[in-house]
Amino acid sequence: MKFRHRSQTADKTELSMTSMIDIVFLLLVFFVMTFKISAQEGDFNVKMPLEGVSGPSDNTQLPLKLRLISNGAGGLQEIVLNDNLSFGTDWEKLRGYIVGLVGDAAGPGEEEGPEVEIDLDYDLHYVHVISAITSVTGYRSGNDIVKLIDRIKFAKQRK
Repeated sequence: MKFRHRSQTADKTELSMTSMIDIVFLLLVFFVMTFKISAQEGDFNVKMPLEGVSGPSDNTQLPLKLRLISNGAGGLQEIVLNDNLSFGTDWEKLRGYIVGLVGDAAGPGEEEGPEVEIDLDYDLHYVHVISAITSVTGYRSGNDIVKLIDRIKFAKQRK
């Protein structure tokens, strides 16, 4: 039995690296050119209630209590602030009251300024919760975003 010896030059296949490098650079240029820098949206400072812990930690700055009442089918029936101010279902009235209460000059810092505690019915649709958060956190004035209240927390769940 004879083995044929192949030449070493026939065994080597040459890879063209320049075409692969060109493709990598084209992909890099494509992703750099299509990358858009935009402001982060939906970044809310929301505190969820702890299980079994009750009582406010600081009584000097009590939160505004925003109560969202459901009509039983998931729709919004009434917006009540601090158990005595009713806004019906008008988010703009709530926002106007918050602007009058907090002011819209510079916006609060993360650790200062008022806090809102949102208390809602169990069967309320999620879109109303997002509308409540949007109404109290700020609004758009032209191309600028005016921040009102940054600190938001949720009350214990109602059933």
